[in-house]
Amino acid sequence: MDDGLDPAEVAAALLAGVGLLVRRIRQVPTPGELTMPERAALSHLDRSGPATSAALARAMQITAQSMGATTGALRARGLVERRPDPDDGRRVVLTVTDTGRQALQNKRDARTELLAQAMTSGTFTPTELEQLASAAALLERLAQNI
Repeated sequence: MDDGLDPAEVAAALLAGVGLLVRRIRQVPTPGELTMPERAALSHLDRSGPATSAALARAMQITAQSMGATTGALRARGLVERRPDPDDGRRVVLTVTDTGRQALQNKRDARTELLAQAMTSGTFTPTELEQLASAAALLERLAQNI
């Protein structure tokens, strides 16, 4: 690393910039808006596969009662469904429905479109766009090293 760069200062600047970006992106409205807990639970189920409500609550570090309310709202909207646990017929697992996957995709698409519009609004030069592309790969590698 360049002797003139302080890793702590770079880390602080990255946290501030990425934090602001994430907060702004989370504010992007989409049709049929999901609450933050609903989106987190739905995303977890989509990434990790079917889970019981209790296991999902532990993974999300919230109470079983809070997760019950969240998954109840998701079920009422047809975004998740209950199925018998293939390993234990006495339990049920929650699974993302096609409608749930579409809701997640809609949110991702809206976020991607917002970023693309911001980058093509004339605020960034072609060189800066190349730097952002390089930074994306570096940020991913940084995240994998944490």
